[in-house]
Amino acid sequence: MATHSDIEDLPGVGPATAEKLVDAGFDSYNGLAVSSPRELADAADVGQGTASDIIGAAREAADVGGFESGSTVLERRNEIGKLSFGVPAVDELLGGGVETQSMTEVYGQFGVGKSQISHQLAVNVQLDQKHGGLAGRAILVDTEDAFRPERIDDMVRGLDHEILEAELERRGIEGTPDDEEAMDELVTDFLRYIHVARAFNSDHQMLLAKTAADLASEYADDDRPVRLVIYDSLTAHFRAEYVGRGELAPRQQKLNRHIHDLLRIGSLHNAAILVMNQVQSNPDSYFGDPTKPVGGNILGHASNVRVYLKNSKGTKRVFRLVDAPNLADGEAILRVEGGGLKPE
Repeated sequence: MATHSDIEDLPGVGPATAEKLVDAGFDSYNGLAVSSPRELADAADVGQGTASDIIGAAREAADVGGFESGSTVLERRNEIGKLSFGVPAVDELLGGGVETQSMTEVYGQFGVGKSQISHQLAVNVQLDQKHGGLAGRAILVDTEDAFRPERIDDMVRGLDHEILEAELERRGIEGTPDDEEAMDELVTDFLRYIHVARAFNSDHQMLLAKTAADLASEYADDDRPVRLVIYDSLTAHFRAEYVGRGELAPRQQKLNRHIHDLLRIGSLHNAAILVMNQVQSNPDSYFGDPTKPVGGNILGHASNVRVYLKNSKGTKRVFRLVDAPNLADGEAILRVEGGGLKPE
């Protein structure tokens, strides 16, 4: 993270401008380098020409923004983490799990289990890498009042015995998975690394993306950095507040800005961005499933991986990979049980 004095070294940045930039979340050269002139001009109350100069200098200082070889891109992609669902068939479908530095969208009807996935991955991200985790913490923005710490309790206790033993030892908690006191302490520790905020409208939701970026910066050098940012759901407030065709354009513009704020967190902090999405009926569909995700092309193009979650018999759910740049479409089955997500 750059300091006030570092940012003041950039052309056109004085103490007052530096303070405004930091307050707006632009507290690093990388953050400045990937911003747009208009965005920076609005945040720092400077002209777009000055904002362009600041961005150019930040790109030079951070050594970003130019062309690079394919081998360099491959080297950077080797740093990408894979977050496991704990369901082998699903992980195989996703090429190892949910990727960091990208956005994964899960859409489906009400009650299908989207929030169960949010809770499970908020647990799994804390696990050691050999157990499919990223040894990090999670940020969860709750727009539908769906977060329940009791489900985290269930899912922690539902982990495999071997994983529970490893987590107790790693966190310095004395006892075994059969020891109730030790397990209570373990559940409390898992909850400590899940940062939850309730969003009450779309503006508040977008503000929380800035707060999430601040948290990611705060814990960047921690032994448990932010490795997962969850929005459950991404589109609920936008859908409720912008009704009718006349509101579609402003809604999509606002949603686009919000999505890019989230993508920036993923890129700068090597975090996975996981967004839950609602569905709507497509009246033009005469054959097959008439449901489609809310958000249109804006969200469709921004999501690196799109997953359609469907109900099946009992606790079974169909996990359908709809779109991914490097993966084949396909389906897997998982179960939503009391102890969390489980294989078929």
